[in-house]
Amino acid sequence: MTRQTEPLGGHDGPYPAPVEITGFTVRPDWIDYNGHMNVGYYGVVFDLAFERLLVDHLGLGEPQVAALEQGPYILQSHLHFLREVREGEALVFRFRMLDADHKRGHYFAQMVSVEDGVVSATQEALFMNVSHTTGRSEPYPDWAAVRLARMVSDHAALPPEPQIGRPIGIRRK
Repeated sequence: MTRQTEPLGGHDGPYPAPVEITGFTVRPDWIDYNGHMNVGYYGVVFDLAFERLLVDHLGLGEPQVAALEQGPYILQSHLHFLREVREGEALVFRFRMLDADHKRGHYFAQMVSVEDGVVSATQEALFMNVSHTTGRSEPYPDWAAVRLARMVSDHAALPPEPQIGRPIGIRRK
């Protein structure tokens, strides 16, 4: 694994199950002509929340790029839109780490309305650590791999969610 003996922030756990990321409000410029949040901004706000998970809890993301010239790249993302999100709505994100190895992570996140606690959307994503020097995958520093494994372990007892692992397609009877 990559040599970087000191963590770049975050903490070693235990990690809440799930990890909640707060402080998001739907902005006016995210609203489309249908009067709800545009589909593209779901990806934006999930990404902003994921960055907070990386930095605040794992010590990865932007500090990792600055110190090590490597960082997480999303390889695959699957969004489920469960209900409309409106301008001014306060949101909280609930993250659970499903799996991780020395280079990759697999997470599931829920976008939840603060007002009524209803899940508005979900994201399942696979990410990989990539060197900014070579453009290729690279192992996480030892401390980061340990933290990711700890988060997977801390989240293992969470009940399954119906959107995890679901394929996309037209359901036929």
